Amino acid sequence: MERHIKLSNGVEMPLLGYGVFQVNPQECERCVTDALSVGYRLIDTAQAYANEEGVGEAVKKSGIKRDELFIVTKVWISNSGEEKAAKSIDESLKKLQTDYIDLLLIHQAYGDVFGTWRAMEKAYKDGKVRAIGVSNFQEARYFDFQHYVDVKPMVNQLQCNAMIQQRGIEPLLNETNCRIMAWGPLGGQGVDGIIKSELLGKIGAKYGKTASQVALRWLTQRGIVAIPKSTHKERMIQNFNIFDFTLTADEMAQIATMNQHDTGTINFADMNFVKYLIENYG
Repeated sequence: MERHIKLSNGVEMPLLGYGVFQVNPQECERCVTDALSVGYRLIDTAQAYANEEGVGEAVKKSGIKRDELFIVTKVWISNSGEEKAAKSIDESLKKLQTDYIDLLLIHQAYGDVFGTWRAMEKAYKDGKVRAIGVSNFQEARYFDFQHYVDVKPMVNQLQCNAMIQQRGIEPLLNETNCRIMAWGPLGGQGVDGIIKSELLGKIGAKYGKTASQVALRWLTQRGIVAIPKSTHKERMIQNFNIFDFTLTADEMAQIATMNQHDTGTINFADMNFVKYLIENYG
């Protein structure tokens, strides 16, 4: 059963990873160590999470060959602009204790994103990064941005799950050969109901799976990369165990009826949100 997708430049990316958003920096090394022992090979972090060092330590001590891992991080708005972004990429490499980052994203669609992208394109061409993309770029912002850059984004990391299906931006991403990477694949940030869903539970019972496992399988069968987070190893194991069953076309269609938001519960174009980002991090 397929466990990877191929990005527009041919790089293979795991369909399931482990995210460390809001994982305490002191706990991060232990959590990533557990995730790697379970079998996860994609680890998603960010400069803003303040836990890249923990990821780096866990990876270093794991003994797993570097080419078997897929490390993702993101440039934060305070590091936007060509010069600052270039410096921050080198800092991330040091914290992660690696010679290259597998996927580097712009974390937010504000600040000097074009300057940041130039630094990322250079890092990509210099071999410091294997693939580049964006995060939280909603439809109009994404269209504008990709229209003016040389190397098109290979990934857009968005809030995406069974109740937030990103159907609106999906055709545009398909046109530009950009893949969706789902943060919040099991809910969170204003979404409640996936884990307790009767429909997902009913479908799961047929396969001996939980509602959460069905929700993750539904994403990965759509070719969407999912990065569930848990600090508990038992839950990590459960989330990882989704590749031994396949949802039918009818079940996929039933789950599609759960959609409540096409663009997510956070409006990244909201003036107050943008004002907060720029005044606090710009």
